[in-house]
Amino acid sequence: MAGAYERNPYYTALKKHAESERAGIVAVPDKRLDVLAKMYHPEKYTPAVIEFVDIAGLVRGASKGEGLGNKFLSNIRECDAIVHVVRCFDDDDIVHVDGGVDPVRDVETINLELIFSDLEIVDRRIDRLAKLVKNDKSLAPEFASLEKVKAGLDGGLCARALIAEGEVAGAYERNPYYTALKKHAESERAGIVAVCAQIEAELSEMEGEEKSLFLSDLGIGESGLDKLVKESYSLLGLISYLTAGPKEVRAWTITKGTRAPQAAGKIHSDFERGFIRAEIVSYDDLIREGSMNAVKEKGLLRSEGKDYVMQDGDVVLFRFNV
Repeated sequence: MAGAYERNPYYTALKKHAESERAGIVAVPDKRLDVLAKMYHPEKYTPAVIEFVDIAGLVRGASKGEGLGNKFLSNIRECDAIVHVVRCFDDDDIVHVDGGVDPVRDVETINLELIFSDLEIVDRRIDRLAKLVKNDKSLAPEFASLEKVKAGLDGGLCARALIAEGEVAGAYERNPYYTALKKHAESERAGIVAVCAQIEAELSEMEGEEKSLFLSDLGIGESGLDKLVKESYSLLGLISYLTAGPKEVRAWTITKGTRAPQAAGKIHSDFERGFIRAEIVSYDDLIREGSMNAVKEKGLLRSEGKDYVMQDGDVVLFRFNV
């Protein structure tokens, strides 16, 4: 049996990388694609995906470098959320690293190591702020929040139980200039992004983990400039059109205002170069009628040319010749 495992390429790959993180990608449910898949029974279904990373190596003392502790803590900081898989069964053939099954203890082990790691981060930030707050009173709220977090961490509480998300970022809402500008922007139906120049200046001198730790210390998920980029991306007005058939159902992202040939080019450059026409029905019409034949019978399938501006939810079949 052991020899069979050794001949299994998947097993040997996992064994070779046993001390590194392993990733698994799973589909994100999309009702539109699900409905189209039931309608067309395609060979290929291409939805959005989400990645789960299996991070191995945590043992008691990880925060002090035991086992793969430092690597574990570095990897876990790069994740958006933690899914803790906890053992809740007995099996004499499967040895537990701590000698017996106790899921509460296992959770507390990980929590304790994260608390120790968070304490190091908080202590560094507090030491830094202690010098700055004397000359910059605007840092006082953050300093007070961090002291509150430190007290809780010292008491064995996880950081997530101690401070509301965005507490530091909420300082913008207390800025009268920002609130006035936000009100004005809303009156013009415009977006607004708060950017702290001091924070951005400090971030510009940091890289990698140091930058991530700094943002984490502030209770901010991303820099102001990153937010600006995302808001600008949104401001571009991205939309999706769909392709559906026996071979594949898929969502394609384009900029609002994109004409049919350019949208076709997202699939392949030949589609744009040899574009003839686009046969289009809205997703809502297709689902309401139940089939493409019904759509055609009711005259809802449109033949659009090179000047057609694509709409969100268009279900498209491109005709081309090269």
